[in-house]
Amino acid sequence: MQVFDRALLRRRRRRAAAGLGDHDFLFTEVAARLRERLGEVQRSFSSVLEMGSRRPVIEDFSGKGGAMDRLVRSHFGGGDAAGSGAATPVTALEADEEALPFAPDSFDLVVSNMALHWVNDLPGCMIQVNRVLRPDGLFLAAMLGGETLKEMRAALMHGEMEVENGASPRVSPFADIRDIGNLLQRAGFALPTIDRDEITVSYRDMFHLMHELRGMGETNAVLARRKTTLRRDTLMAAARYYSDNFTAGDGPGDGEGDGRITATFNVLYITAWAPHPDQPQPLKPGSATTRLADALGVTERK
Repeated sequence: MQVFDRALLRRRRRRAAAGLGDHDFLFTEVAARLRERLGEVQRSFSSVLEMGSRRPVIEDFSGKGGAMDRLVRSHFGGGDAAGSGAATPVTALEADEEALPFAPDSFDLVVSNMALHWVNDLPGCMIQVNRVLRPDGLFLAAMLGGETLKEMRAALMHGEMEVENGASPRVSPFADIRDIGNLLQRAGFALPTIDRDEITVSYRDMFHLMHELRGMGETNAVLARRKTTLRRDTLMAAARYYSDNFTAGDGPGDGEGDGRITATFNVLYITAWAPHPDQPQPLKPGSATTRLADALGVTERK
C-alpha cells in the first residue's frame, strides 16, 4: 500500500538540508533520548547502522566492554550522514529504508532516528532490518506516532470545512503503539518493547509552526493530499481556530499563557532483538509454581 510520495519527500529533504540546523531541535532531542536508552544496554556493538539519519545518534559511543569498529550512516535525501563517529571511520551513503542495500547478518545494532513514520512498507522495512542484523542484534528506533500534530489536524480540517465545505488529508497518518508491536512480531523480532514520549512545543502561531515543519522537511507528503495550494481564507480560518482552541496555558482553549499555540509530537521508541537461542524465553501457560496472591501477600478472590 502506497501512502506517501517518497520522491516528493526526498526532494523536500534535500531542499531543507542547507538550513536544517535552524529547525533540527526535535531530531536532536530524540537522538539524545535514544542515546540514553542505548546507554542502558550492557553489551558492546562492533558494527552499527544508523538508518535514515537526519541528525546522528551514535557519537563517541563504544558500547560496554568493546570498541565499535564499523559505523554506516544512511539517509534518504538531505541527511547528516557524515557527522562524527568518534575514532570509528564513518561510511555515508544514500539509501531507501524500503530497500536496504546490505547483506544479511551485517550489523550488531541498527538505529533509526525519526525516519520510519514516512515508510510505506513498514512491515517490509522491519523484516529487512531483522535480516541485516546478526543473531541477538539490537534494533533501536524512534518515530512519530499516535496523536502527533493533532492540533494542526483539527485546525486545518475545521478551516476547510468552514470555508470550502470539505476536507482533505493535510497531516500524515501515524501508527500507534499496538500497530508497531504487532508489526515487530510479524517481522520476527524477539523481546519487542515500545514506549512513548509526548513532546509539546509552543509557537507564535500556526504559520510559525508550518514554517518550522517546512524547515525540517516534514511537510505533508501523503499521496492522497490535495495538490492545489490552500486558499488564504481557509488558512486564516484554520489559524483562528488553532489560536482559539490550542493556546499555551493550563489546557486547550483556556486562553491563558502568552497566546502562543501548542503542537504535540508523540514519539514512539522501539527496542527489539534479532532472535537467538540464548535469549530469555517465556514460560508455558500454567507452568508457574508460585501463586501471585502469595507473592503479593494478599487474599485471592475469585
